[in-house]
Amino acid sequence: MKDRARELKANAQGADGEAAALAAIAQMPADEQVLATGFHELVRDVAPELTVKTWYGMPAYATPGKQGKVVCFFQSGAKMQTRYCTVGFSDTARLDDATLWATSFAVTAWNKANQTALRALVQQALS
Repeated sequence: MKDRARELKANAQGADGEAAALAAIAQMPADEQVLATGFHELVRDVAPELTVKTWYGMPAYATPGKQGKVVCFFQSGAKMQTRYCTVGFSDTARLDDATLWATSFAVTAWNKANQTALRALVQQALS
C-alpha cells in the first residue's frame, strides 16, 4: 500500500512512469529481471499506445490518459513472496471467454512458447 500511495503522489506530480517501471524491474532478482524485461518489451511492441507505469510497485501497462486504467501487469515472485512471477490482466482487458477465463498466468521462463502465448493474450486484451 505504501508503494501505491507513492505512485499516486508521483503520478500527480507528472513522474515518468516508464522510468519507474524500469527501476522496479532493476530491483528484481536477476532471473525475474529477464522475465519482466521480456514482458515489458513484448507489451511495448504489441501495444505501444499503452502507458507504462507502476502499480503497487510493479510494472503495469494502462490505457492512455491521466486516469488510464491498467490493462496488464507483471508481478515479481520475490516481492510478492510467491514461488513464481505472474503476468496479470485487469477487468479492462478483453479476455472474456464464455463465463470463465483466466486473468493471471504464472511465468517461470522466457521462451518462445510463452512469448507467443503472452503476445496473443495482450493482443486479445486490446481487441
